[in-house]
Amino acid sequence: MNKISIFILMLLLVISSCKKEQNNNDEIEQEKVEVEETKITLSKLEGSTAYPDATISVEEPVISEINEESGKSKVDFNFIVENYELGAQTPEAGKNALANSGKGQHIHFILDNNPYSAHYESSFSKEIGEGHHVLLAFLSRSYHESVKNAFLVQPITVGEPDGETLDLTAPHMFYSRPKGTYSGQDTEKLLLDFFLVNTEISEDGNKVMATINGEQFTITEWAPYVIEGLDKGEVTINLKLVDAEGNSIPGPFNDVTRTVTLK
Repeated sequence: MNKISIFILMLLLVISSCKKEQNNNDEIEQEKVEVEETKITLSKLEGSTAYPDATISVEEPVISEINEESGKSKVDFNFIVENYELGAQTPEAGKNALANSGKGQHIHFILDNNPYSAHYESSFSKEIGEGHHVLLAFLSRSYHESVKNAFLVQPITVGEPDGETLDLTAPHMFYSRPKGTYSGQDTEKLLLDFFLVNTEISEDGNKVMATINGEQFTITEWAPYVIEGLDKGEVTINLKLVDAEGNSIPGPFNDVTRTVTLK
């Protein structure tokens, strides 16, 4: 074999080795990407302190002041909370890695399925616009999980609006958590919590479809859940109440989308 042949052979061996090394690098890079991809999971939250005797009730709201310029009314609320301590820390707070309120246990006040306001005392005032409204109020653990046996649903009419009040005997779903902006360790586990009225969910009955950043989950048990595996940035959550065949159940609150931020 002459020198030219030997040179060509060596050149081909070098080229073949480079291609093999590149292919190996591509495989390693692909495996790295697959490892780095996040997988969103939804799991039932266990171990929450139960408050079977807790109750919440309210006297009829009294419209104490009318602001004619804004068209809103200042409505005084006086809730009666029994067998539950507002302002206290729930025993497992800080142990379940969920975002927790330093102010303690509170009332979630939800009007017309808008984002809730948290109240750490039983009496407060809210400005409410003219119209027919629906109030859902329930007791909340310090890490914002609802106490599902301690709630009230009440219509509120301000002014003399047209139309009729909502049928509160029909099935309704209200959104509670996640909400707002999460940072640091609070971004690792998010509480998913919603409230059902006049309906149950099960494997062969009504269900809640949860879509989290495009990934869909079917919920068949009314319970709190934990979302994990989320990337930083905006997170979009859609909750939809459906029947056994997957059809949307009519109602103004039964299909809701919210966006929260992780940073």
